[in-house]
Amino acid sequence: MTRLIEVERKRQLTDDGEALKQMLDRLGWAPGPAVTEVDTYYTRPDVDYMQTVECLRVRQRGDFAEITYKPPSTEATHSADDVISKPETNVHLMPGNACRAEQLLENIGMRRLVRVEKHRTVYRHRSHPDVTVSVDTVVGVGVFVETEVLSADAGAAARIVSETEARLGVSDCPVVDLPYRDLALHHASA
Repeated sequence: MTRLIEVERKRQLTDDGEALKQMLDRLGWAPGPAVTEVDTYYTRPDVDYMQTVECLRVRQRGDFAEITYKPPSTEATHSADDVISKPETNVHLMPGNACRAEQLLENIGMRRLVRVEKHRTVYRHRSHPDVTVSVDTVVGVGVFVETEVLSADAGAAARIVSETEARLGVSDCPVVDLPYRDLALHHASA
């Protein structure tokens, strides 16, 4: 079985995202329904996931919930042009079990870091089925665009990310190499 890798780059928008949404519409990108995701992030008491740039979270979106783990960041997971390529493990939960998953993590000693509320619209294009463009408004943090490709070939996927960003006119927006978890923690302590 071929293992797909999530290859993505995030950029911060300087406005509320409306100009990008209009560009996506003009270029034939179809929006999915707007969703609100609430992510609760955890760390181990003996390993600081902020230092290792690991991710352990419980995500809630309507009736959907899952636990996600992404391994530590290394030089191999981050390219020179700020594209991130990491495998991730997702475990889907039964509806309503997000609180039980959070309780389980806390019962086994995981420490809660932060809760992040994000309003997301995902765009897809029929000519680019492996590419998603997400416009995210992160409460208390800002508005971002995340371009993502799932592929077994990280190099080819990184090129597709760059090409997509150029077509959308966001290549000059600042790259954000921190996860929303880190940005939310920074804003909470500021």
